[in-house]
Amino acid sequence: MAYYRQLGSIPPKRHTQHRTPEGGLYYEELMGEEGFSSDSSLLYHRGIPSAVVNAVPWELPDQSTVPNHPLLPRHLKLHELFADQDWKSADVVGSRRLVLGNGDVRISYVAAGAPSELYRNGLGDECVYVESGSGTVETVFGSIEVGQGDYVVIPRATTHRWVPAGDEPLRAYCIEANSHISPVKRYLSKYGQLLEHAPYCERDFRGPVGPLVVDAPGDVDVLVKHRGPNGIAGTRYTVPHHPFDVVGWDGCLYPYAFNIKDFEPITGRIHQPPPAHQVFEGNGFVICNFVPRKVDYHPLAIPVPYYHANVDSDEVMFYCGGDYAARKGSGIGQGSISLHPGGHTHGPQPGAYERSIGAEFFDELAVMVDTFRPLELGEGGRATEDANYAWTWAGRGPGR
Repeated sequence: MAYYRQLGSIPPKRHTQHRTPEGGLYYEELMGEEGFSSDSSLLYHRGIPSAVVNAVPWELPDQSTVPNHPLLPRHLKLHELFADQDWKSADVVGSRRLVLGNGDVRISYVAAGAPSELYRNGLGDECVYVESGSGTVETVFGSIEVGQGDYVVIPRATTHRWVPAGDEPLRAYCIEANSHISPVKRYLSKYGQLLEHAPYCERDFRGPVGPLVVDAPGDVDVLVKHRGPNGIAGTRYTVPHHPFDVVGWDGCLYPYAFNIKDFEPITGRIHQPPPAHQVFEGNGFVICNFVPRKVDYHPLAIPVPYYHANVDSDEVMFYCGGDYAARKGSGIGQGSISLHPGGHTHGPQPGAYERSIGAEFFDELAVMVDTFRPLELGEGGRATEDANYAWTWAGRGPGR
């Protein structure tokens, strides 16, 4: 995010003395991407940010995956993962269940009612979509209040925790990259400003408020997800003071929230392809969203998507609101995921193509992730699969 922000107490000149009221020094930390050659921020801590007094393994939730073989389109019902009252003791970090993943991105789901432990992801940025519920994301940069429809983008290695609010679960769709997640390059000027054709602008982004300084004496644990011998591992650090000790910071690297209602849809006389709906990108994947919008207005238009074989991508659609016209009759509803893999031609369910003719508006809400390497099924995906979905276009399955 090449969009400068400043919060709290900082010195007039970077890398110079910044004194406490008592005359001591605050400790300056540079948090930067791509080896000092990309976006960064400077944070001023009360304590030494490198201090650690213990480290033990953190056993991550099941990260195993199995190939999508035989190659099939899949329907996964994520609301079955946290049934009854299970969500009350679950938290957004430690209770995530892996749904899909590959070497570039992992997609998890959680319904949570409990605060998480302090956490940072050392593998890559996270983009967490809040399907429903509300809460606060507390970070070393400050706090962000979040609610239904918010994307929360958290840079790699940002120490933070999730604190749900209210009597309903905070339902979170968690997209974890092995890279950085950013606004779409074609929306940006060469200096990083969002351009006039972008479907959102800097005014739509909500940065942290604060500073958030916690005076809690004693040791504190921080969970760290990081690179390991099998690609991913976890460590539980114990640090000698609370990491929320930043009195001020400035720069272009920080967490932020963006609500899906602030995405201005790009429409046309004939059907617009998925790049028109793109909101973020990472290495090896893109994030798009389909929002309520006026649809194709050519007199002979067919508003639902044409059948397509997107040969270089696996397409993951998370249905999080409204009434998705192209999927009627498939069993897909709120909280569903459809996985349409590269190598399989997919498109509207039978009858949807014809029914859409003459439609002027679609009331639908979905978050889509397209990946450029095949996705495998995590334990959460395997646990919630609708085994009949692959046969819904034909109306019958094997042996019938």
